[in-house]
Amino acid sequence: MARPRQHADTSSLTATVPRQFVHRASVAETLLTGWKRTGNDRFSIQAQWPRGHGLHVSPDWSAYDPLLVVETIRQAGTLIAHTEYGVPLDHQFVLQEFQVVTVEGRLSVGPLPAESDVDLVFADVQYRGRRLGGARYTARVLRDGDLVATADVAFTCVSPPVYRRLRDGRTAESVAVVPLPPGLAPAVVERALPSDVVLAPDDRPDRWQLRVDTAHPVFFDHPLDHVPGMLLLEAARQAAWLRRTGERPPAAYYAVFLRYAELDEPIWIEAKAVHGTDVQVLGTQGESAVFQCLVSTAAR
Repeated sequence: MARPRQHADTSSLTATVPRQFVHRASVAETLLTGWKRTGNDRFSIQAQWPRGHGLHVSPDWSAYDPLLVVETIRQAGTLIAHTEYGVPLDHQFVLQEFQVVTVEGRLSVGPLPAESDVDLVFADVQYRGRRLGGARYTARVLRDGDLVATADVAFTCVSPPVYRRLRDGRTAESVAVVPLPPGLAPAVVERALPSDVVLAPDDRPDRWQLRVDTAHPVFFDHPLDHVPGMLLLEAARQAAWLRRTGERPPAAYYAVFLRYAELDEPIWIEAKAVHGTDVQVLGTQGESAVFQCLVSTAAR
């Protein structure tokens, strides 16, 4: 007589959300594990942060980098736009603003991967016909009930035909990338690996060339026809380390993305100290600014 089949208790098992919902090719780079609607335009998203992320953990593995929080919030907004507002998976997202403030002492790495919750509120929701055309959302990131970060993000999303017109025929396959210049020493920008250094020295002490390595598995998790916003924010982070006037690490970013940063023309990163220990970073390409970011050690 056959014994009754034993069923495993799966109530505590965790899996990531489908990677397509957060525009990632790698499951390892998918940080979100679930979501639910909690009210009108309000959502709760769950995330898990690995103890040894390939980029956004300190070289001694003691602390998560605030840019891991940024990536979590970016993924959360993208997930909700697709799943709750019906944005098709083939639509492109254009980041306009990203402001984030992290709380000092709340990003330490523990003995287990960190479980975090993101409370998201969508506002200024705009439609083009029946499709979501853009929105602003605010986020509160919690870890064990304690506030880790707050954020304010604005984006638009466009259909494939509109995106092709905006990009004027540029594709990841057709664009030639600027040759990769030698980078700074990793230690001066608080990175462990030379491949994670995104700044190359220039004749001016307050200016660097952006290193765009399309083989980088985090910044270019999949082929792109432009420089991603997360690479520009990493450039702002590293420039702030170089221009810092105090010993506290960057904790807050107030970024505005002005236009696409192209792969086939050099991008220059300039930084100057303002407001005491804050650093103002500007990215330019040709005669135009592509983004600007105030990097701070605390909330303003």
